[in-house]
Amino acid sequence: MAKINSNFLFNSIAPFYGLLYKKQKKLFAEAIENAAEELDILAYKTGLDVGCGTGALCSVLNEKGLSVTGIDSAEKMLGIARNKKENKNISFIKADILEGLPFDDNSFDISTASYVAHGLQEEERMYMYAEMSRVAKDRVIIHDYNEERSFLTTILEWLEGGDYFNFIKNAQREMIDCVTELESCFSDVKVVNVDKGAAWHICKPNE
Repeated sequence: MAKINSNFLFNSIAPFYGLLYKKQKKLFAEAIENAAEELDILAYKTGLDVGCGTGALCSVLNEKGLSVTGIDSAEKMLGIARNKKENKNISFIKADILEGLPFDDNSFDISTASYVAHGLQEEERMYMYAEMSRVAKDRVIIHDYNEERSFLTTILEWLEGGDYFNFIKNAQREMIDCVTELESCFSDVKVVNVDKGAAWHICKPNE
């Protein structure tokens, strides 16, 4: 039931997210630049974006020279992403991270997820980390809020009633401690604040 409600919500708000597309692209481009000393996106050739929404991050990565695949469970979000002219070379696939990624091990150089983790429960995040690690050869990037988020964001997340506040307090630690099937998800996790209210958790998949 929760998955159905979640898909209904994101399909319903897809037009609103579409209006934010250009602003999101600008913020993602700035985040990539701000994290460049720790991680050079230009060094990679292929990327997977989990929970890609309207495709803003996919579009930026594609413009940086990567061959990109985006997945999302909300068809209307994907419809907006596919209809952007600049996204014609990007593969958008309807898929749910919590059902497992439909890709072989080490299929991509990097895998990313922006503002997905905080909306999941801890057990779901562990599964997401493990799957993103499985398909990534070199790095997993979790882009999400940090503890400097705006007051409005705090109010909205409190009203949503999810696991947001637990995630924000323990994000780096839970990624370091993530273990599935007796194997660690990551061998290293570094945090880079990419703007005032958001951070990249740059994770190295466990070999």
